[in-house]
Amino acid sequence: MNETLGVTSVPSGREVLADRDVRILLGSYTLISLGVALQAAVLGKQIFDITGRSIDLAWLGLAEFAPAPVLVLLTGSLADRFNRKKIAGLGLTGEFLCAVGLMLYSLSNPTAVWPFFAIAITFGVFRAFTNPSIRALPQMVAPDGALPRVIALFSATWTGAIIVGPALSGWLYSIDTWVPYAVVSTAIFVGLVWLLSLRFKRGPIAPTVDDKPTLRSAVEGLRFIRHTPIVLGAITLDLFAVLFGGAVALLPVIAKDRLHVGDVAYGWLRAAGGMGAASMAIFLSIRPLRRYVGRMLLFAVGVFGAATIVLGLTHSYVVAFLALITLAGADMVSVFVRGSLIPLVTPGEKLGRVFAVENVFIGASNELGAFESGMAAQYLGLPFAVIGGGIATIAIVGLCAVVFPPLRDIDKFEDLEPASGEPAPS
Repeated sequence: MNETLGVTSVPSGREVLADRDVRILLGSYTLISLGVALQAAVLGKQIFDITGRSIDLAWLGLAEFAPAPVLVLLTGSLADRFNRKKIAGLGLTGEFLCAVGLMLYSLSNPTAVWPFFAIAITFGVFRAFTNPSIRALPQMVAPDGALPRVIALFSATWTGAIIVGPALSGWLYSIDTWVPYAVVSTAIFVGLVWLLSLRFKRGPIAPTVDDKPTLRSAVEGLRFIRHTPIVLGAITLDLFAVLFGGAVALLPVIAKDRLHVGDVAYGWLRAAGGMGAASMAIFLSIRPLRRYVGRMLLFAVGVFGAATIVLGLTHSYVVAFLALITLAGADMVSVFVRGSLIPLVTPGEKLGRVFAVENVFIGASNELGAFESGMAAQYLGLPFAVIGGGIATIAIVGLCAVVFPPLRDIDKFEDLEPASGEPAPS
């Protein structure tokens, strides 16, 4: 990096993309995310088409969620103690095999849904190992001073994938139910091959000889989050927003019973969220947040809740489409801020364990939110499930603003430094 008067310059977006390993990471993550998003869109619809019951979408969310909290202590420790690229590679191999399993079962014209749930649980196991390792990779390949920009691009690849994957889902599904899973298998396999060719600029601090895997070491991620108000506040805010705002899981029901549209229109409805998120991610990669970071995070989650309420009230396909674009764009602001805060505040040697815990409370809470929304829709009705979730999200924003002032008062990313994660002195 060029330095003037001792100040390290921040690379431009073009300079960041000129880096070979940044491009490989982004390309790999794009394909992997495309496969995961396509599979999620198709699997929920296929199960709902077979049974016609909202509650089965709830059980699918629970099946996908369950492995993450069970394995959290193991997955984070592995990501910090061993080669993260290899751990991610093993996890992605398992995800690839699950996608192949879904393709083969769909070829049999299934009428029972329990094999889908069994494969979803297995996929969740492998995903629990993959996520902490992949989430820690941007810090290891980003050029000096470029981490927030790489995080924004990393998020943009994911959001681009969740446009293309769901948009393709309805069309591929209408050809035959096994076709989407063949595309998923191919995307994950190619992404895996690319990921294994990555070269790191820096690695986590290697464990010492005396740093043997113990229960205390495994729970260090939980301990660090508990005693770091900024991280605890960001995770808590997103946890409850995603938990109560899980309306996306109900899109098969919304599309069929409320908007009265078919497979292709459903696919574009799923893609609407990706469009909003990708647009915001691209904007943030060009003009990252520089001031009032904490307040912007709270505002964005509030907009997410408001757009969820609109989605629950409308019978118009166009209004629902715009509401999904809006809520996903707001959610991307939250993803960007949290994705930048955690690596900046967390010491590198603890990052895998912290991301493993975050994966349970944020990544896996998408599935738990699907369970909550499916149950609410089954027993309380679809409008109540969606509108009530939006109202609860807005209430959580107000509560977090009061309970976590260190998060609310963050001004600039540059002000943040790695925290000790130790309890504050009495």
